[in-house]
Amino acid sequence: MGTGRKPFDGNGNGPASAVVFLVPFRAQGHVTPMLQLARALAARGDVAPTVVLPDFIHRRVVRAGGNGGGGGVALASFPSGIPGGDDGDGDPGFASIVHAMENRMPAHLERVLMLMRDDDDDRLAAAGRRAACLTVVVDVLASWAVPVATRCGVAAVGFWPAMLASYRVVAAIPELIDRGLVSEYGIPILANGFNKNQGQVKANLQAEIISLFPEELELSTTDLPWLVGDAATQKSRFAFWLRTMERVKTLRCILVNSFPGEAIAAGADQQQPLPQDQQILQVGPLLATIVTDRAKGNSNLRCSPMKTTKNDTSTCQADDRTSCMEWLDQQRPGSVAYVSFGTWVAPIAPGEITELAVGLEATGRPFLWVLKDDPSWRAGLPAGYTDQYSGRGKIVAWAPQEDVLAHGAVGCYLTHCGWNSTLEAIRHGVRMLCYPVAGDQFINCAYIVRAWGIGIRLRSADRGEVVDCVGRIMEGEDGRRLREKLDELRERVMAGEALCVAKRNIEEFIRGISGQRLQ
Repeated sequence: MGTGRKPFDGNGNGPASAVVFLVPFRAQGHVTPMLQLARALAARGDVAPTVVLPDFIHRRVVRAGGNGGGGGVALASFPSGIPGGDDGDGDPGFASIVHAMENRMPAHLERVLMLMRDDDDDRLAAAGRRAACLTVVVDVLASWAVPVATRCGVAAVGFWPAMLASYRVVAAIPELIDRGLVSEYGIPILANGFNKNQGQVKANLQAEIISLFPEELELSTTDLPWLVGDAATQKSRFAFWLRTMERVKTLRCILVNSFPGEAIAAGADQQQPLPQDQQILQVGPLLATIVTDRAKGNSNLRCSPMKTTKNDTSTCQADDRTSCMEWLDQQRPGSVAYVSFGTWVAPIAPGEITELAVGLEATGRPFLWVLKDDPSWRAGLPAGYTDQYSGRGKIVAWAPQEDVLAHGAVGCYLTHCGWNSTLEAIRHGVRMLCYPVAGDQFINCAYIVRAWGIGIRLRSADRGEVVDCVGRIMEGEDGRRLREKLDELRERVMAGEALCVAKRNIEEFIRGISGQRLQ
């Protein structure tokens, strides 16, 4: 692997004082904000950022918009050892990704870091100049890169691409185990039937879980982000989290893709405390401005680097965008329900797809539904559904989500509450109908609905529930109240003081890595 890049600033104007390698986890919800962070770093000063991607993701991003990440950002590729993943027959599963991260990727990154460090030291010393400081920014879920940086003598900083609230929860995992509140597999003790004194166990467990979040969020043990899938899946996922947090606790600084004051409306004094020896820098509003400022000039910002289809693995097809936007142009302002549950894994069961499809039709409103063109995603669609409602409803395999949410025809967003999608909805002022599926989505949903009051929880995919909730959010008193709350939140977190704080945090980070104070 070669970066093809000298340590010059993001605009190529001269020697950079800091060279930054950014290592994302391979999911879209992680790659996209890491690219945004790289552009924010390049835009702030004499920093040379390179985003390091597994080979199959690198090929997709390059096809989306060229050899660079845009905005002064370089892209580098290294062999992942993951079979498939680029042939359109489906993305690699979580187990394949973890195996590659732990067994294949470290050696490649270590070789590059050692070469970069030694070459720059020799070259700049010969020229009588101080070598640029080399830093690795590691997605927390790509924690395999932390020991690599340590072996190479390179400073490492963490990046959490989601809410600070969800980071608080995973950072508390060791404490929850030590206090006997969850098992070594992350299962709440009461659920396993441990301890004969069930009454005492229940009281202790509930008190601890409530202490992780403000009480008004009403989150339960079933909402813990690592409780995904069946028992075997939960066991392997929790083992992954234990290893991850053991590595991450050595990091002195964590950049967080959230906005300062995210918990103001939800009782910040009730939050789970963070590790005292970690500096937390929230930079989310600044990353949002990078999207707003540069999206028109760089297609990578608007399309998904992870998007593939069975017959065409190129990304961000022009006809996809044209089809969606032309259809939206024909709809009345604020009339369309936009529906998307992300693109990485099949989100809901066939029976739920059926009920949701019938419910959307029964609303009598136009809808744009993003549903991957794959049997595992579209199982449950009624026969002939896409043809029967092709006038009022439109089902697509992919949509340019930033453009869709910015369109005046969109009146609400039925979402899985992924964090990137949540930030995009806030940025464009679109009210949310929340249907969380897994992971941190339940925490995000609780903040959307109860803390910020900018969305409604869809309790089931039952057709009657869909009709009722879409009606409530699109019109009437509920809709007006949500609109007012959303406008207030957008002004607070996407502009004003929150944006100023995010800018100061990025500048503090750059000063820190330039002086190597964040090691």
